[in-house]
Amino acid sequence: MVMNCKPVPTLDDRINDIRLRTAEIVNNDIVPNESRLWAERREGEKFTDRTAVLELRAEIKDKVKKAGLWAPHLPKEYGGMGLDFLAHAYMNEVLAYAIGAASLFGVVAPNSGNQSILVKYGTEDQKQRWLLPLIDGTMESGFSMTEPHNPGSDPRSLTTSAVVDGDDFVINGHKWFTSNGIDADFFIVMCRVQDPPKEGVVLDPRSGPMVQIIVPTATKGVNIVRGIGVWGRRESDHCEVKYENVRVPVTNALGRVGEGHQAAQDRLGAGRIFHCMNSIGQMWRAFDMMVARAATREVHGGLLADQQFTQGAIADSYIDIQTARLFTIHAAEKIDQGLQAARTDISAIKVYVPSAYTRVVDRAIQIWGAAGVSNDLPLWGMYQGARTLRIADGPDEVHKILIAKNVLGQYRKGDGWDFGN
Repeated sequence: MVMNCKPVPTLDDRINDIRLRTAEIVNNDIVPNESRLWAERREGEKFTDRTAVLELRAEIKDKVKKAGLWAPHLPKEYGGMGLDFLAHAYMNEVLAYAIGAASLFGVVAPNSGNQSILVKYGTEDQKQRWLLPLIDGTMESGFSMTEPHNPGSDPRSLTTSAVVDGDDFVINGHKWFTSNGIDADFFIVMCRVQDPPKEGVVLDPRSGPMVQIIVPTATKGVNIVRGIGVWGRRESDHCEVKYENVRVPVTNALGRVGEGHQAAQDRLGAGRIFHCMNSIGQMWRAFDMMVARAATREVHGGLLADQQFTQGAIADSYIDIQTARLFTIHAAEKIDQGLQAARTDISAIKVYVPSAYTRVVDRAIQIWGAAGVSNDLPLWGMYQGARTLRIADGPDEVHKILIAKNVLGQYRKGDGWDFGN
């Protein structure tokens, strides 16, 4: 089963061309090779087998670059496509159809998010030292914000401190779910800048302006405690990290002190749209798999597709996907136009789309039966990813509170809510 991607009549020729050429590589080179491209290294595997996999990945990446589809999130001067926000969102749903396709197009979290932050906030020296090697693939990076003792949904609660001592920051704090922590050469760490402690004065650990600081992982005092196990796996690349008197130059600050929270919002706001478009691509794939199974699987002398329960599942998933897709595109268009009203819609899709994604994948698993939860199909990974998204980038509850505050604030001004805009 391949993605049935045709031109969208309401889109301009440029975006349609990007989507169609992306789908061609996804359908011809990635979907047929998923089991090879992302197979875990097995005991006894020959060196030549692993080399062949790496060569295949390199061949596809080379094809992507020749097609001019590499790194859609980066400006052209840094080797990317320089796509505007809406075009990137439309490309994402196509990329997400195949497992791991985005990484073969140069979009790998958290590197891609860190690259965008370095492009916007980095000095020329920081770009030369950190951004260009990150783009070239000679460096890896991580993003270190969430703390185990503070709610990740509230950045104001962060307590990791950065105290200025001469020309250095001295960083102390405890983070976890620091992405790509095992392989990273440097972290971008969210901190609070605080004055040096004074005898007899107790500072509020939640005071002080926020800043994001580049911290090389080889720096003394950067202690990676563990790769946190998730979904039953013994460990992952999301790491628990303790920063204990870590000393880095003040020139490692990204942007001005006080811009850290805005930088995080720049990253997360756009990321929520991209997460939702990624989810829609995965829902599309799960839907195709479910319908194909229903149309070919015989039970009790007939096809699953002839059963009303199955037909109901197909209809419900169609409704979920169309609703989620149009809702997300509506929010993306608002962001593209710079409208403040987009904040409410971003929160709304962040709640709705992962739940719809979960439902669509759940139905596909049910139609596939035992095979649906096996490692032979990608549905199990989709299901875990969908459930995780209800927590990542802010849990459902926080976004519902924000939606309600915005709506109530509008009504307090004497205006009703305008659902047409």
